[in-house]
Amino acid sequence: MEKKKQSREDFRKQKELEEARKAGTAPAEVDEDGKDINPHIPQYITVVPWYLNIDHATLKHQRQDECDLVVTAPLDEFNRVKKGVKKDGKAPRKFKKGACANCGATTHKKKDCVERPRKVGAKFSKKNIARDEHVQEIDPNLGYAGRHDRWRNYNPAQYQRVIDEYAKIEEEKRRVKEEQLKSKVFEEKTLKKKKEKAADDTDSEDSEDEDDDEEKYADSAAAMAKFDAKNRVSVRNLRIREDRAKYLYNLDPNSAHYDSKTRVMRSDPLKGTKREGKSGFNGDNFVRYNDDTHAINKRQMFAWDVNNKGDELHLQADPTMTEMMHKRHVTAKETFKSTQAEGVLARYGGEEHLKVPPKELLMAQSEHYTEYSKAGRLLKGAEESITRSKYDEDIFPGNHKTIWGSFWQRGQWGFACCHSFVKESYCTGEAGKAAAAASIANTMLEGMNGGAAEVEPEPEEAPKSMVELHKEKLADDAAEEKYAKEKKKKKAKKGKKRDHDDANSSGSGSDSEDEDEQKAKRIKEIMKRQEAEENEAAAMLKLDERDRKYGAMGKASNTNKPSEEEMEAYRLRQVKEDDPMANMGDGDELL
Repeated sequence: MEKKKQSREDFRKQKELEEARKAGTAPAEVDEDGKDINPHIPQYITVVPWYLNIDHATLKHQRQDECDLVVTAPLDEFNRVKKGVKKDGKAPRKFKKGACANCGATTHKKKDCVERPRKVGAKFSKKNIARDEHVQEIDPNLGYAGRHDRWRNYNPAQYQRVIDEYAKIEEEKRRVKEEQLKSKVFEEKTLKKKKEKAADDTDSEDSEDEDDDEEKYADSAAAMAKFDAKNRVSVRNLRIREDRAKYLYNLDPNSAHYDSKTRVMRSDPLKGTKREGKSGFNGDNFVRYNDDTHAINKRQMFAWDVNNKGDELHLQADPTMTEMMHKRHVTAKETFKSTQAEGVLARYGGEEHLKVPPKELLMAQSEHYTEYSKAGRLLKGAEESITRSKYDEDIFPGNHKTIWGSFWQRGQWGFACCHSFVKESYCTGEAGKAAAAASIANTMLEGMNGGAAEVEPEPEEAPKSMVELHKEKLADDAAEEKYAKEKKKKKAKKGKKRDHDDANSSGSGSDSEDEDEQKAKRIKEIMKRQEAEENEAAAMLKLDERDRKYGAMGKASNTNKPSEEEMEAYRLRQVKEDDPMANMGDGDELL
């Protein structure tokens, strides 16, 4: 039965009807039994599956059948389901038509046979025909759940055998543990008696202690026998019912955090309030980090170290022994350190350097109470003393604003306020700084000009920098070099003419002239090389430091002693102040 497709208009009307039913303006839908269907039930519950072929509103597909609710009675000896093969009567000898082709049983087919496949089936061999199995008859009135009930025909009395078996195993474990505990107690008692006989101590108090020990070990044996690891319960951070809970000290949600799982409140719940420290509970960290806790932790660490070295020591089992051994260990350690220090001092000396005055005298520190106001004024106590050395401090001679030695330049100490290097001078302030800078510039110019007279800079011009002075020096060197070249050219022309006239005059004079010419050539080459080096240095100075190549100004130079020819080339290229042509520019003509 095909379901008709709804049109868009029908679908819209159905949605409007559902909304009206949910709002209560339209009556609810009724099933075949005349019962109202709740309009708020989801659609995936109210929709009927297609395979039930129901075309009206109903919730029957959501209800269980009455036959599914039938509970079968438990089995007994007279109403037991029979399983296996039928053993009554003789085994069949003939193959029946429609039986299993593999084993010959009539209760199943070949595809359902669970017997190992035979090489020649019973259908053809006619031998070893298997018996029929007991087939359980299923009540046809049972529903789906009843037919597929996996616990149907189950007898719970059968599981009692498994329970009894496990109970016997647990009882045997308890018995073995009790015997081991009793044997251990007996050995300890025997050892104790031997020690008592060796010490000849037969007091009545010892007998009472033995009785107490027997009772203690008996109780521990009983407790061990009743102990069950599966039912172990660990209880932490419990409190007495009369005590106030931690989270009730301060009900402010922004106060200390309380962890309900571990019942821990680490900080003080009343911190920052007027009742801080008055509640008796200062937080778990207050107890956790006090001196006693540190001491217990040290003992625990000591016990672990002893166990790692092979000895048996337990803090909780024997705290007295742990405390005694820890004290003995600390004493031995301090004795060893002091002995070692005394041995070193005895061998190498230096004990006098260890005798120092108290810390209060060394650092001028004290624990005297002082109280200050918000503005920084002293209210109670003495003013804190300032640590000073044996030398005079904060002394300003004259009207200086800084101390002597606050300024250093070119190997001299002075005042930073006026750059004066005279200790008894009068402070001149910024004017003194400008005068000192001008004097330094004049000194540098005097050194570069070879001792020329001091040239006072114009007041409106600032002193020249080192780079500018160096550029001016290079320009003067270039002019002098040009003049020297022209002069050499003239000398060379006169020399050639004289050589040509006197070529045949004497043979010995020609050799000396050849040597002079070679020397002049070498001097020219040296001058060219020096000029190229200076030009390269000038070009490097013009460049910015960031544009220069790595190591450009650090090239290795010839550090050997200069030759006579190199000195001659250097002299020829030097500027002569008394020469009238020394200051001649590039545009001037030579006469």
